[in-house]
Amino acid sequence: MQQITNTVLMVRPVAFRMNEQTAVNNYFQEDLNDDNVNERAQAEFDAFVTKLRGVGVNVVVVDDVKEEDTPDSIFPNNWVSFHENGQIALYPMFAENRRKERRLEYFAKLEEEGFKITNIVDYTAAEEEDYFLEGTGSLILDRENQKAYCAISPRADEDLLIEFCEDFEFTPVIFHANQDVGGKRKPIYHTNVMMCVAEEFAVICLETIDDKKERKNVLKHLKKDGKEIVVISEAQMHEFAGNMLQVKGAFDKKYLVMSARAHESLNPDQIAKIEKYCEILSSDLEVIETCGGGSARCMLAEVFLPKE
Repeated sequence: MQQITNTVLMVRPVAFRMNEQTAVNNYFQEDLNDDNVNERAQAEFDAFVTKLRGVGVNVVVVDDVKEEDTPDSIFPNNWVSFHENGQIALYPMFAENRRKERRLEYFAKLEEEGFKITNIVDYTAAEEEDYFLEGTGSLILDRENQKAYCAISPRADEDLLIEFCEDFEFTPVIFHANQDVGGKRKPIYHTNVMMCVAEEFAVICLETIDDKKERKNVLKHLKKDGKEIVVISEAQMHEFAGNMLQVKGAFDKKYLVMSARAHESLNPDQIAKIEKYCEILSSDLEVIETCGGGSARCMLAEVFLPKE
């Protein structure tokens, strides 16, 4: 299986703002109290798309619908994942207003591009029982080695993770990741803010994994699969330095995509380790990060579907 793809699905926002329903356990969010916040987010989104397309990434852009009032629609990776066997997974979402983001009509746009969908695996019924698993926000998929790294949280249920792994033939690597919130250690809402797995390396905030045995186990898996470990600090994680995604551009050239804020937080040693394997592509996402509490990786739903 391939670890990285040339195609991503992105959703252009129409009602972007700080989502009060997700702010209860996403400690990265802040309200900017700005009436122009959606326009500013759209400008960041458009500039990001232009940068990605500029290096040859195939970006499929779909437009959100105003009537649905979905402030977090810019982060599609939480409700859907696309797989090489033609399957699509749909995920149960913690915030009620995020459930309206699951719009199956978006898939028609992928089919127009020649992608083949064989089956939809739907986990969304778990919402009725208050169990959640928020896509590749919760799951860091090492597709090549068929492992799913997951930090258990209110948005990542262990039983659902195991069900996903059985269905898609991944081995679960389960742990707990915490951050300091007002002097207390609280679960990090999504694994993808503290960890990124690329082809040859992994970026990870180890100090969030408080349990030494769990930390050792995660490292053992990454090292066994030959990944060079790029360790970031909790302070860097708060600048979204864990929220990165490796993609392919023109001529299969590899890029590690991140926000300008994440890029600026990295030290020369970390940058050198990453640049051994690929170029860094960063874009200013300040408004999206501040209000949305998510960054570059959250905006990219990777498309691994086969072509017709």
